[in-house]
Amino acid sequence: MKRIILTGGGTAGHVTPNIALLPRLRRAGYEISYIGSDKGMEKQLIEAQGIPYYGISSGKLRRYFDVKNFTDPFRVLKGYGQALKLMKELKPDVVFSKGGFVAVPVVIAARCRHIPIICHESDLTPGLANKLSMPSATKVCCNFPETMQYLPAGKAVLTGCPIRQELREGSRDAALCMTGFSADKPVILVMGGSLGAAAVNQAVRDSLDILLKDWQIIHLCGKGKLDAALTDIRGYVQYEYIQEELADLFALSDLVISRAGANAICELLALKKPALLIPLPTGASRGDQLLNAESFARQGFSMVLEEESLSVARLTDAVQELYSHRQDYIRAMSECAQSDAIEAIFSLIDEAASAHSSSR
Repeated sequence: MKRIILTGGGTAGHVTPNIALLPRLRRAGYEISYIGSDKGMEKQLIEAQGIPYYGISSGKLRRYFDVKNFTDPFRVLKGYGQALKLMKELKPDVVFSKGGFVAVPVVIAARCRHIPIICHESDLTPGLANKLSMPSATKVCCNFPETMQYLPAGKAVLTGCPIRQELREGSRDAALCMTGFSADKPVILVMGGSLGAAAVNQAVRDSLDILLKDWQIIHLCGKGKLDAALTDIRGYVQYEYIQEELADLFALSDLVISRAGANAICELLALKKPALLIPLPTGASRGDQLLNAESFARQGFSMVLEEESLSVARLTDAVQELYSHRQDYIRAMSECAQSDAIEAIFSLIDEAASAHSSSR
């Protein structure tokens, strides 16, 4: 039996692609373990999958001043020591890293134990955590053709992002029952990411009087961001976070308003959902969402509305334009020659694991 350690954390986007790989790894008979942060959201998500979870100390490597910059290096060193110990105990044949700062000490520990590592970079340009991990990697997978130029020569593989199969199997009827919506009025799904998006939330809520004339709205607004004053509005439902029922909500939705996190937009591509992307601005991120959104707009998959231009008029006009041309976006997504990401990534994992296990 071959053994694999999965790692990644910090946001749901660093965890859900790992979850998408689980059925394929299980079919191949892998013994699977997960290393994440000792306090991260990934613990709950992974334990729900019945996978052994090992939490380690982690810290964020920031490009800006913060008092935690003085303590986090010690947390990272502690996490590295814990990861080394786990490598010795678990004896993996391969490590698959989805990124996030908790993955860095895991990857470095695997390299020190001569264990092959497959990394996956979701965004168009690599983040700092993956930049630190890539020198140790055997292969580096990516989602966007433009990303290949930023990755080490000989290691880069364009695979796409693994998408959970259950997202393709949602029930429209189940979502109608869940939301209480009418079956004959179109639906917008608003997604701000697992942590929510205050600017998007506010713009959508400010636009309800206009949007609800023609639409029904499902609003995933983030933890602690429900608006109690809007709970009884007909045609509008809000949830902090949805996990198991997300496939049903996708099945019901005609359009999606979303941030431009790489995993989220790759799910929209796989499901062929026309989307209005509102990426995080550079002031709130390193600009990766802007680049992701621009790539999707160039390929004809989505419309883009920058947060700085967000207003009731701009939002409602963009929704109307997107819906009017929805078939063009669906056609472009249908013609995308995207490979089977799960099988492509599994092949890289299995090749590396087989080479390592045979060399023991």
